[in-house]
Amino acid sequence: MRYEIRVDGHMSETLAKAFPEMDHVLMSGQTVLYGPVVDEAHLYGLLTRFQALGLRVVEMRQLPE
Repeated sequence: MRYEIRVDGHMSETLAKAFPEMDHVLMSGQTVLYGPVVDEAHLYGLLTRFQALGLRVVEMRQLPE
């Protein structure tokens, strides 16, 4: 599965390194992270990391293969 996750604000390169499995781009006041998510546990782990770092997820969606 591939996911796209949008967070509010522009993440620094240092902060983006907390998500090494995801690529990212900055656009329109948001950071868009995208990449493979191996299972539901991995997805929840990503969400926990976002929360722990104080990042607000504004949208999350599964991408077509």
